[in-house]
Amino acid sequence: MSAIAVAVTRLPHGRDLPLPSRATADSAGADLFAAVTEDVVLAPGARRLVPTGLAIALPPGTEAQIRPRSGLALKHGVTVLNTPGTIDADYRGEVGVLLVNLGQEPFRVTRGLRIAQLVVATVARFDWREVATLPGSVRGEGGFGSTGQ
Repeated sequence: MSAIAVAVTRLPHGRDLPLPSRATADSAGADLFAAVTEDVVLAPGARRLVPTGLAIALPPGTEAQIRPRSGLALKHGVTVLNTPGTIDADYRGEVGVLLVNLGQEPFRVTRGLRIAQLVVATVARFDWREVATLPGSVRGEGGFGSTGQ
């Protein structure tokens, strides 16, 4: 499989931090690092947009998704609030991560902490085709919880 080339610029406050990297060769996401200039403490229930010190240019037809790191969620109750966060191909500003502390203890975000994962994916283009009725399906109109527990 060929890799998707993503242009990246380190912003001044992120120049000393590593570029996002995968933990293993088959990892879907690359870890993003906090580019805070001083520690940020997230109280229980608090949220904060954490800078990464990076700006990217995605190829047309792709998006980047910001996803939580499972270790932060399991160990501290810290996750990405608007998960997955979407970065559109035409966005050129700094990549930020909206962290929320759903845990019961304050959580300290330090410079260089791995705070989220970035996954690049292709996007299917679609056009709306309004119809009077929808074709049937096995599931039909069954909603939340309709296919089992």
